[in-house]
Amino acid sequence: MPNMPDRPWSPSVTVAAVVERDGRFLLIEEEAGGRRVINQPAGHWEPNESLVEACVRETMEEAACQFTPTALVGIYDRHHPVEGKTYLRFAFSGRLGDHYPDRKLDAGILRVLWLTPEELREAAPRHRSPVVMRCVEDYLAGRRYPLDLLHHGT
Repeated sequence: MPNMPDRPWSPSVTVAAVVERDGRFLLIEEEAGGRRVINQPAGHWEPNESLVEACVRETMEEAACQFTPTALVGIYDRHHPVEGKTYLRFAFSGRLGDHYPDRKLDAGILRVLWLTPEELREAAPRHRSPVVMRCVEDYLAGRRYPLDLLHHGT
């Protein structure tokens, strides 16, 4: 059995938007851990919001785009060995709406990218985590689960 921490285990819950348009995926380039990395628009679930609301908010904050989740692509857990944290990611696919090019992006976000799956695979060393590609691969494999799997406030 692994060593137990002195405090209760508490994974960080995150959300991510997996958005495809014309064979390209919406991604962001950001500063994280002193590196320029590629990720989906993603971030932490905050108090008093549903997971779907968190994904809508994070997509607006990081890509300046309105996002309407329509399906759950998957739920992913990953232990980050350097940080010593475990992340639980809920990845959603959906429709992209209006873009607000004058909206300021979140701190640390450098730019928005649209990459093909092949371009994203080639950029693997720059992915924020291996989960970035896994979400796209699952989306490409047709994985879509209904949002009514998630129950908020019940």
